[in-house]
Amino acid sequence: MTNQDSTLITIAVLGGTGREGSGLAVRWALHGYRVIIGSRDAEKAASRAAELNAELGGDYLTGASNEQAAAQANLIVLSVPYSAHRSTLESVAAQLRDKILVDVTVPLVPPKIRTVTVPEGKSAALEAAALLGAQTRVVSAFQNVSSTLLDDQESAVDCDVLVTGDDADARLEVIQLVEAAGMRGIDAGPLANSVAAESLTPVLLYINKKYGAHTGIRITGLDAH
Repeated sequence: MTNQDSTLITIAVLGGTGREGSGLAVRWALHGYRVIIGSRDAEKAASRAAELNAELGGDYLTGASNEQAAAQANLIVLSVPYSAHRSTLESVAAQLRDKILVDVTVPLVPPKIRTVTVPEGKSAALEAAALLGAQTRVVSAFQNVSSTLLDDQESAVDCDVLVTGDDADARLEVIQLVEAAGMRGIDAGPLANSVAAESLTPVLLYINKKYGAHTGIRITGLDAH
């Protein structure tokens, strides 16, 4: 998929009816990718796609069940609450074989969503990799991006995205998607490092509440690279 024209790539955003998933889906669609919004409820996905198309003034997105969306896509993005993480993965495991899965999930445990929770598998992305096996290349990204900032389609998002995964080529492909969505992607190494990226999210949520802001992260010292 690296360096291919975006029109040849289909992205399925599972959980795409939520704010984070919808924001990413729209940005990729406007950049020329074919994007399918996935949901447990196909009608809900189709309805959300129609709403977004009406806002954008064109036929940019389609909706389908998670299974149908994953089957049609080259690359799958998972943006669901942690409570639905395992069940969603189990429902689409067959459709994820030999593909890249970008896991956006953060193990937030209500009501303490502003306190770091480390799950049994150390991170949601590591749990996904353990469940899916080597036939799926799991990459972790986008955990530290404000959905409010993603909603502003006219502007680049002023933050960096940490991209982790055990396959270097898969990380590169996801970094290209980060850039297509208006952000800078940072190669942050193996999937084990997703523990740190996921744990930053509740910290940022705390800061946002404390200061009434929509914060992100920025890696300094890379401007010359």
